[in-house]
Amino acid sequence: MRSRRPALWLLGGVLAATLAPLPAQAQDIAPVGDPIDVALTTGPLLPDEVLRSSALTFPSILEAFEREAASRADQLGADGAFDLMLKGEYYDRLTGYYSGGFGKVEARQPLRPYGAEVFGSYRVSSGDFPIYENYDYTNALGEVKVGALFSLLRNRDIDSRRFAIEDTRLAAAQAQLDVLLVQLNVQHEALRAYLRWVGAGEEIRVFEELLEIAEARQIGLTREVSEGARARIALTENEQNLLRRRTLLEQARRDFQTAANSLGFYLRGSDGRMVIPTREMLPDLARMRQVAPPETLAATPLNDVIRDRPELQTFKIALERATNRVMLRENDLKPSLNASVELSRDFGQIGPGGPGFDSTDTVVGLTFSVPLQRRTARGAVQRAEAELRETELRQRRITDQITTDVSNILANLGAALKLADLANAEVKQASQMVAAERTRFRLGAGEFFLVNAREETAANAQIGAIRAQLAGRLAEASYNAATMNLKALGLE
Repeated sequence: MRSRRPALWLLGGVLAATLAPLPAQAQDIAPVGDPIDVALTTGPLLPDEVLRSSALTFPSILEAFEREAASRADQLGADGAFDLMLKGEYYDRLTGYYSGGFGKVEARQPLRPYGAEVFGSYRVSSGDFPIYENYDYTNALGEVKVGALFSLLRNRDIDSRRFAIEDTRLAAAQAQLDVLLVQLNVQHEALRAYLRWVGAGEEIRVFEELLEIAEARQIGLTREVSEGARARIALTENEQNLLRRRTLLEQARRDFQTAANSLGFYLRGSDGRMVIPTREMLPDLARMRQVAPPETLAATPLNDVIRDRPELQTFKIALERATNRVMLRENDLKPSLNASVELSRDFGQIGPGGPGFDSTDTVVGLTFSVPLQRRTARGAVQRAEAELRETELRQRRITDQITTDVSNILANLGAALKLADLANAEVKQASQMVAAERTRFRLGAGEFFLVNAREETAANAQIGAIRAQLAGRLAEASYNAATMNLKALGLE
């Protein structure tokens, strides 16, 4: 769905340009872009911008809205079963002994209570009819008839038309919940892709710094070897380190490009086309808020957390639809007993049919039918009951699964935060060891091998800290999705 705001902003810009004088050097008005496009081309890419982009442009979400629209259309179509029906009929003889003919117009309105239907008609005839068509006579001004039909057993409380109306209403409600579920899943995956992209960018920075240290050292070692102050083996050893660190950097760049491609699947411009983020769009981690502690997230009781999950709401609706289906099939087992009442009156001068048509006629009737074996109906009832029990069992399984998933997410989040603290402490200690080993090496008491080992250990500790922090943020994102934190997922 294309936003209308850019057009409004552009119109406002044009009006402002008309009313206010431009500076002498100003020649053109800068075009105003869509907010999504502006966010993707200016400044660092923040999570809120990613979530806004995916919420407004991701195809799965737009598809879910179209499915909801289709369900609403089905609901409108089912309501059409109770539309007012108008019917016209004309009958005349062009040749022959008899000249009788008539015209008739009739309106019928189905009603929901008792499967009833009311009707009214007007009929007027002219000419002579044979005795076996005597019913077609009317007085000079015609005949007016009103009546109603009622179902007393089968189709009294439910029939296929009323079932379809209720079923399409429930299906539309399910489609609306499906939109929310798709939004939750898409926003969750978009946020996870974003966090992995940020983490991959941080890992590149670590390996670049590690490589820069080795390259700077290579310059110094080359000079020392040429001056005879150090053995050539030290230069060879550092070249080996250079190759290893370049390999690590290339692997990190590959992982970053893969993460960028994955994020680009969710990051889209206003026209819906994918936007692959570049490294220049990486944010400053200091601008990203800290992960909430598990104690804060777990303050809300678990039952309240999962009660409004769209999957469980969908199952409630599915149970209601299955129950209605059982009722419809049980309705087929009942015998059919229908009642009718009609009231008719002719007006005007008595016609060729005689005085017998000049009266008010009230007619009532009953019709009864019942299938003797009803095997088809019994089979349909048993199937509907089995589907109802299956839905109940599936609802219980999904409820338990969601409860388990939320508990596991909280456990993972708590462990991730503790591991992140340990990883940060390890980074500090590794940095201290690197500094000490470099000092020893400069003083001639250390070994070149130990310096490289300490540097790579420190780099590995930084990578571990980045991944531990990423694990915590991923767990928080999963918790927000599981608990339907719409604000955190950019859906409010």
